[in-house]
Amino acid sequence: MKYNRILLKLSGEALMGQQQYGIDANRLMQYAEEIKIAAATGTQVAVVIGGGNIYRGVQAEAFGLDRVQGDYMGMLATVINSMALQSALEKLDVKTRLLSGLHIQQVCEPYIRRRAMRHLEKGRVVIFGAGIGSPYFTTDSAASLRAIEIEADVVLKGTRVDGIYTADPEKDPTAKRFADISFDEVMDKKLNVMDMTAFTLCKENNLPIIVFDMNKEGNLQRLLRGDSVGTLVSMNGANTEA
Repeated sequence: MKYNRILLKLSGEALMGQQQYGIDANRLMQYAEEIKIAAATGTQVAVVIGGGNIYRGVQAEAFGLDRVQGDYMGMLATVINSMALQSALEKLDVKTRLLSGLHIQQVCEPYIRRRAMRHLEKGRVVIFGAGIGSPYFTTDSAASLRAIEIEADVVLKGTRVDGIYTADPEKDPTAKRFADISFDEVMDKKLNVMDMTAFTLCKENNLPIIVFDMNKEGNLQRLLRGDSVGTLVSMNGANTEA
């Protein structure tokens, strides 16, 4: 396999499937199957999943709630999704550990870097819940930070599109997909990959990002084999279109 240790970032919205909110059981099991196959190759897998299918902190302001309170509610939503993914993986006989940025001892371990790395070394899938445990930081930022802390080889951002485009492919049919692109070019073109905090963390630590379609069966395994899937963002990206 091309990568020894990966950080897989999944969006909460992706868990909705065709629903308006909540968790679609079929989509959840699809992701669990893909992660099981990845872990079976010997690749060490860590996962961060968002909570947008349940609640977003930015919704708080629209409701007239305090933003900090709303962000903590969003963190709890990510724990719900993390627990669902853990349950789905264990149903497939995959050993997992759920580590949380918030202390919720009844359902998950507190995040400790050395403990997380030890779980990975033992072949367990590690799920990081509750972001980094602080408001004003997205789960993208949590994914970048945790990936750096556990010394992951790459951040794999699973989305519903097959990479980074010159424009929104759902709005512009002439948009072209990049096969690979540099961090600087993404910033110059103001392309939407991650929030700026998360993206800058990856850039400053020379941690590559691959944006790919997680909903297409087998894509994750192909990435681990080294196949060209999605868009690679790296320090020395050639800025070539697919």
